[in-house]
Amino acid sequence: MIVNILRFSFRDDTTEAEREEVLAAMRRTSTSEWAEFGAVGRDVGDPAEGFTHTYLAGVRDLDALERYLYDPVHLRGDDVVIPRLARLVSLRLSDDPAPDLEERIAALHRAKRAKYPEWARQLDAIPDVRLRSGDAAVR
Repeated sequence: MIVNILRFSFRDDTTEAEREEVLAAMRRTSTSEWAEFGAVGRDVGDPAEGFTHTYLAGVRDLDALERYLYDPVHLRGDDVVIPRLARLVSLRLSDDPAPDLEERIAALHRAKRAKYPEWARQLDAIPDVRLRSGDAAVR
């Protein structure tokens, strides 16, 4: 199992309707056929960290992760979600013991960045973004 966790907050100019649109897009993505489970909601961590919401999705394995990343529901959702984020941090966990798992996941993200350069530009334009290497430049 590979679990992706995104902690995030919205840009100040994001309207309430846009926030709801983002959360709805994330809910659709977290319930795609490739996700084993998912959730999106209010972040209940330390408010001083500046996150308002958290998203998570679990996929069975690397093959499912690749299908999840390219699922049309996920791709359409990214166009709704990413431009409205001010802050984004990604975390991952897995019960897969493969020593090269992190690199293989990073390779999937590099391939998506290469195939969808606008997606990569949108990620890189988030003012405060900290993603795993391979996803985007770690800041």
